[in-house]
Order: sequence, then C-alpha cells, then structure tokens
Amino acid sequence: MDKDNLYKIRHSAEHVFAQAVKELYGEDVQLAVAHISDTGFSNDAKWSVKLSEDDFPKIEKKMQEIIDANLPIVQKEVTREEAKEMFKNNPFKLEWIEQWDAAEKTLTVYWTGDKYVDFCKGPHVNSTGEIKAFKLLSVAGAYWRGDANNEMLTRVYGTAFGSKAELDEYLNLLEEAKNRDHRKLGKELGLFTFSDLVGSGLPMFTPKGTFLWQELASYSESLQKAAGFEQVKIPHITKTDLYKTSGHWDKFGDELFLVKSQETDDQMVLKPMNCPHHTQIYASAKRSYRDLPIRYYETTTNYRDEKAGELSGLSRVRSLTQDDAHVFCRIDQIEGEFTIIMGMIKKMYASLGLEFRARLSFRDPETPEKYLGDEETWAEAQRTIEDIAKKLEVDYFVAIGEAAIYGPKIDIMVKDSLGREWQCATEQLDFIQPTRFGLKYTDSDGQEKTPVMIHKALLGSVERFLSVYIEHTAGNFPVWLSYTQVAVLPISAEKHADYAYKIKDTLRAAGIRADVDDASETLGNKIRKAQSQKTPYVFVVGDKEVENNTVSVRARGGKDLGAMSVNDISERIKQKIEDKSMDL
Repeated sequence: MDKDNLYKIRHSAEHVFAQAVKELYGEDVQLAVAHISDTGFSNDAKWSVKLSEDDFPKIEKKMQEIIDANLPIVQKEVTREEAKEMFKNNPFKLEWIEQWDAAEKTLTVYWTGDKYVDFCKGPHVNSTGEIKAFKLLSVAGAYWRGDANNEMLTRVYGTAFGSKAELDEYLNLLEEAKNRDHRKLGKELGLFTFSDLVGSGLPMFTPKGTFLWQELASYSESLQKAAGFEQVKIPHITKTDLYKTSGHWDKFGDELFLVKSQETDDQMVLKPMNCPHHTQIYASAKRSYRDLPIRYYETTTNYRDEKAGELSGLSRVRSLTQDDAHVFCRIDQIEGEFTIIMGMIKKMYASLGLEFRARLSFRDPETPEKYLGDEETWAEAQRTIEDIAKKLEVDYFVAIGEAAIYGPKIDIMVKDSLGREWQCATEQLDFIQPTRFGLKYTDSDGQEKTPVMIHKALLGSVERFLSVYIEHTAGNFPVWLSYTQVAVLPISAEKHADYAYKIKDTLRAAGIRADVDDASETLGNKIRKAQSQKTPYVFVVGDKEVENNTVSVRARGGKDLGAMSVNDISERIKQKIEDKSMDL
C-alpha cells in the first residue's frame, strides 16, 4: 500500500480510537492531540482514570464495532465561532483552534457517522470500514505540546495497516526489536550503565563498552587522518557570546546547560556542538587561498539539556560524543571535499555491514524564521548539495524541513537488519557561520573572501550509533569489534587449564583478545556462557587437543570448524581482524 493511503488509514484509526474511548469513558477522558507517523499513530489525552495496557482489549473491541459499522468519515469547514462552540469544554482543542485561526488556516472538522466529531485537518479514508487491521501497542506519559512546563498527558500508541498480513509482519518485527533492544543487550553484555546519582541521559561505559566505543572512534579518526584531516582540541565550556554570534543561542538557547563562574560575571555554557569553537581556531591566523582546504577533526563530548521524557538509552542522551570535523574551503573546492567525505562514509559503513541511502535535508520555505541567512544563499547551497549527490551517484531523497539552521545537509540514513532507517553520518554545507564570524582568506587576486564551511560526522553521535549498531547486530559484533575474540574452554579445569592458558598467551601475543574460562562446571555451561556473551570463537581443549597440540574450534552461531593448529586459526582470525570482515 502506498504511503499516502497508509497515512489516511492510520489517521482514521486514531479517530476510531478517540471515538471508542469517548464512548467507553465519557468525561473521564479529554482528548488533546493525535500524532501520525511512519509506523502508526498515537493519541495524547488527559485521563481522570488510570489507563493501562490491560484496558486495551476492551478499547479494541469497541474500535472494531465502529469499524464494522462502516461509518462515513466526512469533512466539514467551520467558522472560528462554530469550532469554539463545538469544543467549548476542551481547552486543548480551543488552543489549537486559536492557533489555526491566527495563522489564517481553514478550520475543518471530521465527523465519524453522526455521533463523533473532532477538530482535524485530515486527510482520512472515506469510511471506517476501510481500516482492515489495527492494534493498540503501549501507553506512556507525554507533556502537552512536548513542553516539560506543560501538563503531563497520557499517550497511547497504536498502529494500523491495509491488511492483517501486514499487521502480523509488523508485530513480529516489534517482537524481534524488543529482543534486540540496545538497552536490554547493553545490560546483558555489560557494555554501559546509568546511575541516578550521576543523572538521566548520562551514560557510563564499562571496559567492554569503552573498548567498542573506542574502536569505532579510532576507525573514524584513522579514515579522517588518511584524508588529510588534522586533529584539534577545544574546551567543553564557552562564553555565551560564542553561541550568540553563531546564532545557536537564539535558536537553541533552551537546550543549553548553563555554567556560572564564581570568579567573574561571565555566563558560560557547556558546549552543545563544536563548529563555533572550530571557527575560532581558523580565525586565529591569516589564511591564504593556498592554505585551503583546512580540515579539522575532533572526537569530543557535547552536552544538551534534552527533555527527560525524550531520553532513551543511548539513542537520546544528554552527553553525546561526536566524531566531528569541519572543513574551511573555497567554493570551487566544495565538490571535491564532499566527494572525499562520501568516500570515507562508504568505506566505514561497508566495513560495518550497513547499507544506507542519502537524505537531502533542505530548508522549509514555510518557516523561514527557523533558519539563519537569506533565501538566495539557501537556494544556492541546496542546488550545490543536490548537484553533488547526482554526480556522486548517491541514492537519495529530499526532505523539506530537515536542514540545519545554517545550511542544507546530506544525511546518511542507515538501514538496519529489521529494515528500520536511522540518521547517522552527515555532511553539511554552511555559507552562514563563516559570514557571521567574519572568517576570511586572501584570494589569488589579493582580495579578501569568505570561506565556505563543511560540517562532517562519520558516525554522528557515537552513543546513538552504538544504539543502532547493537540492535542491527543483536550484539553479534564482527570479530574486530569484539571485546573477547576467543574463549578458551578447558574440558577439565584440573587437567587442561595449563594448556588453555598457554593457548591464551599465544593468542594474545598474536594480537588476539582471548580469555580462559576455567570454572569448575560442565563444558556445556561454559559454552552457553560464551554464547550468551556473543563471543566470536570458542576453543575447546581436552586430552586429544593437548596430545596433538591443537584446539577444537567453534565459530559463533554453532559452526564447528573442527580441530586446528593454533597457528592456522590465529592466522585466520588475524586476517578477519585486518580485513574488518563481517564473516567468521
């Protein structure tokens, strides 16, 4: 089913939900707002009774009755006065009506049959009978209009599809996603933790998690160094003046952590991004056209005061580390720099077994107040971005309204093993900040000109990337990213431990991370422990292996590679590590 029709079905299913709860609970529920997404719908409402998932069967039964009645869904235009009279007892709807009326938008309501009406812009299907399959999924809290200063409402999530088969496929996907949830796997594999004493959204990584984090960051840095990027280092705090000049203060001031000095009157902030700092390194010396491009990179942590209700494991945090970089170049160098960056992106994601397409994130002309700079500058930047995407033969689509405040982007949309898309890497074109900071270089004609700034991240937020990658792999990391690459298991701790430790020492000398499990328990239990930790290789050693100076090798997933010499299997594993192979 095409996207537009699916949107209509889900939007209409949300109206059926709203009608059902009003019929069942009456004045105990006050409807506020609906949200329709690529995966389903949600409804925010104020409930005077406690709602739980235990109530879903009763609500779903009522929804099915409304669907079976095949009630017509009819749009009607209304005046401001008519709308206010219809929803006079609902402050949430009245607020929406005032907003739409002030924006001079046409006010419309949708009737479902002759009993239920809601203020809504649509679109919808023609009748409730067109909703073929639906399911209520979960319940959570949500602030009215996403503002923590507003009232907390109850949000119910649901979904709808054009057929039961599609719904069943999606529900199976949800179940698999639960099994792969990075928060669940992170705990089981001992990768990261959170503490109430430290604070929400502030992850801490264990040695195992830090190893994974560092290997990814180091790989990103190695690609950047090879491409001519030079490392810089900046402080974690700054005067507010920096972000007032860049424009971030006006646009994102409510997301900044403020820091007050006891020695001076300076108002400081924890840095939420790195680009303004990097402009000041560029500005610290005179630049010639011969110096460009200048490429800075840095893997550094930023801090953003995210709303508590939006924090989620590693995917949405308050301390996020970016493998960030900024290029200062001439206009004639833009295409070459984007090509270099895209080459790094392609190499990195191929090494990680991830497919992607590009999202060209453009400015929304309907909301110019959200962006810095003039329309002509944006038009030039967006033309440049799209021309580059075409020349690089990148599979792309355009998304209006997803641009950064200072320019359009090529965002890398990674597709995981469950078919979900996540935005990770990015390369962004910025004509605005160099102008705001007065950056200059002397051109070949002796005239001062303003450089162009390109923002780049290969992983994006390392924490967010890890949330995606853990779920993509279900924790089965390639051997080069595995904390323990080989588990050496003596059949008898008493008889075979010495040989096992000798094997471990040999492997470690070869650069392979190996550990011995010499616990006094059955071999089956040891194998299950290694499997639960997703260890790529298990070497079993017993009398036969000691006698023949071999190991019995099992690869993750149950593949038995048989008896091998330590030298042969070591060479095989080292080659897998060197190639950053996804296979064992």
